[in-house]
Amino acid sequence: MGKIVFASDFHLGQKGTTSSEEREKALVCWIDEVAMQAEEVFFLGDTFDFWYEYKSVIPKGFTRFLGAIARLADAGIPIHLFTGNHDMWIFDYFTKELGIPLYRQPTEFVRQGRRMLIGHGDGLGPGDRRYKFLKKIFNNRACIWLFHWLHPSIGMWIANKWSSSSRESNNDYVFTGPEKEYLLRYCEGELKSGANFDYMIFGHRHLPIDYLLSNEKTRYINTGDWLRFKSYGVMENGKIELKFYNEPGQSVISNDPESWKSFS
Repeated sequence: MGKIVFASDFHLGQKGTTSSEEREKALVCWIDEVAMQAEEVFFLGDTFDFWYEYKSVIPKGFTRFLGAIARLADAGIPIHLFTGNHDMWIFDYFTKELGIPLYRQPTEFVRQGRRMLIGHGDGLGPGDRRYKFLKKIFNNRACIWLFHWLHPSIGMWIANKWSSSSRESNNDYVFTGPEKEYLLRYCEGELKSGANFDYMIFGHRHLPIDYLLSNEKTRYINTGDWLRFKSYGVMENGKIELKFYNEPGQSVISNDPESWKSFS
């Protein structure tokens, strides 16, 4: 039984603790060293800090990353791509070019005898009504059509400005506790509604989290991000472990309140 890898929130095009180019180079090395050895790869959204596919044009840049995932696909390794709140305007480019299926909603998978719910995680759980309203607007066909008619130089400038301001206004690296973490509350709510999963795996939250839920069976996994942690998940023999690529000394949030102190 081989390994399955999960990663999210690369935010290519956005500066983090490193430049986007440096992060992209590290990501390509990770793909060659880790993902290329896997039997399946899941990218859980916000791969790009912004993405819009015109009918015959895609955004400039990301050449190394696009080449790396092409090598993955050509090697016959199944790739699953989820959209996030920053790259929800990915349409059919990757499906047509590389045969990669695209997912916009949390989706169930069974792998290595484990039942999993996998998604990006945006717009789930209680609260954040402003974003949920904006998401409806951005997913509206009329909005997409109007953006299409903007000159790319104008459209991409507006989008990148908005995306950057959205990132700066968020305090993503504070763990607010099980009573307030909206994705954790979403997972608990799904269990109370009768859902039965071994793992509920998301990105979006930008924190590496491995949390045992109240049924003492299901684990909520968050894959963290590559702006700060270069974190990812590896499933082997039915068990998922969070790891960090060339980032020693990083820690994972768990049920132990002591693990929250580094993220408060």
